[in-house]
Parts: sequence; structure tokens; C-alpha cells
Amino acid sequence: MSNKRRHGLILVVTGDGKGKTTSSLGLAFRALGNGFRVFIVQYIKGKWKTGEKKLADLLRSHADLLGLDIEIRPMGDGFTWITQNREQDVATTQEIWEVSKEAIASGKYDLVILDEINVVMKLGYLEPAQVIEVLQARDPNLHVVLTGRGAPPEICECADLVSEVRAVKHHYKAGIKAQQGIEF
Repeated sequence: MSNKRRHGLILVVTGDGKGKTTSSLGLAFRALGNGFRVFIVQYIKGKWKTGEKKLADLLRSHADLLGLDIEIRPMGDGFTWITQNREQDVATTQEIWEVSKEAIASGKYDLVILDEINVVMKLGYLEPAQVIEVLQARDPNLHVVLTGRGAPPEICECADLVSEVRAVKHHYKAGIKAQQGIEF
């Protein structure tokens, strides 16, 4: 991908509404269409068989034919209220952060998405200062997206763009469970 006009951006998608990960996946799709190499690491999702992971794996298996370079690595243990083990959640977060730092520093990608990283920072599993240090030291052409509720103020301050997804109405409140193809 030519870097002639590129200025790497830090984008934050936060808020209490549904659509933060979905927004970043749309951005990944746009980036792929422009020949970008995309890496997504997921801080909360782990063993779920999500639609985005299935599609990314399919695209990767045909990368030589399609010329699309995307990897999604779900590494989380699930939601913290499921694990009920703060030590485990912190240790898992630190493992994922190491993978995130490697991806950012690798020079292999044009877009790195850190899905749900804002949540783990809000919970105190990862310090915003550590994240900012890595973001500021990245290749100036690399775009990085940070998603999740509760983006810390210092992360928003460091970002070039901050979007907030606001909940107006949600089907959960009507008792409708997560729907395949919509939530996962």
C-alpha cells in the first residue's frame, strides 16, 4: 500500500451503545478494499465463533487468490462477570497487550484494531499511559483503532478522532437475546 498521502490516525470508538466493534469492522472492510493489511486483536471475545472471525479465516485461506490480508485474533477469556477472576483477567490482558504491541511495532500492518481495549483500561487491567506510549512511538503511517466502552480521558485526548456510540433503544431490554449475524 502506498504511503504517499497517509497520515496514521488514532481512532477511538466508545460509548454505551451497540456498534463499536461493528464500526471498526466496517473500517477494516474499507481498508481491505484499499489494499491495507489489517490486524484485529480482541480483548474480550475468546472462544466465540463470531461471524467476523469466520470471514477473516476464510479470507486468509484464500489470500493468495484474493490479495486480502486480514487476521483476527480473539484472545480474551470472555466478559469479566463470567470469569470472576481479576488475577486471570489482568494476566490475560497483559498477554493480549504484548501481542498488540508486537502488531503495532511489526511494520506488517496498515491498520491495527484493538477491540475492547477501552474496557480493560477502564477496569484497571492495563494502564492508559502504557498504551499512549506505544501509540506515540508507532510508525507515523499506521492507523490504530481502540474500541470499547469507557475510553479513558487520556486516550481520548491522544486520539485524532473520537466517536461515541449512544444507546437510544436496544432489543435486549425487550428480552431478545443476542442474535447471530448481529451481535456475533
